[in-house]
Amino acid sequence: MIDAALLPLQRRLLAPPGQWLAARGVRADHLSVAGCLIGLGAAGAAALGFFGLALVGLALNRLADGLDGAVARVTGPTDRGAFLDIALDFVFYAAFPLGFVLADPGANALPGAVLIASFVISGTSFLAFASVAAGRGMTAREYPSKGIYYLGGLTEGAETIAVFAAFCLVPAWFPVLALGFAAACGVTGVTRFVAGWRAFG
Repeated sequence: MIDAALLPLQRRLLAPPGQWLAARGVRADHLSVAGCLIGLGAAGAAALGFFGLALVGLALNRLADGLDGAVARVTGPTDRGAFLDIALDFVFYAAFPLGFVLADPGANALPGAVLIASFVISGTSFLAFASVAAGRGMTAREYPSKGIYYLGGLTEGAETIAVFAAFCLVPAWFPVLALGFAAACGVTGVTRFVAGWRAFG
């Protein structure tokens, strides 16, 4: 919901380190893969009950996710980079709550399953819209430099990361937070389906 508003600030902050990394031969694809691996490590830390370490991994994952775009803007964006950026984000979004499910299956399994299912609903509608929009040559006015059509909604990246951070800070609240955010993701999915119905009618 607030990603478009945060994007200019993020780009200003990450442009200098992105230029520094690009000048030293670091490629955006390397950062995307490294960020995903760190994110998977954060999920593993959560599964083992190391929630502080999981929070650090979450922060590093998001930093890598921002830096890959900063480097790509210096070296030139590629289709592979756009693919990796979004695909690996979805891998991380599924894996991170799974870590909390594994940490306490009795309390967290059902809320975690509902949350991941809601990610499938919102993510499927997002990617399906992007696929058809690409075929029509459409671009998102709010995200003109994204590698794919970025359809916003009630729950976007910033909201997701805020909730993931809350999981780490107050693990006992995972069931309530997960179910509440799942409901919001469900709303996002519905609005995206409606947007697709209207845009492609």
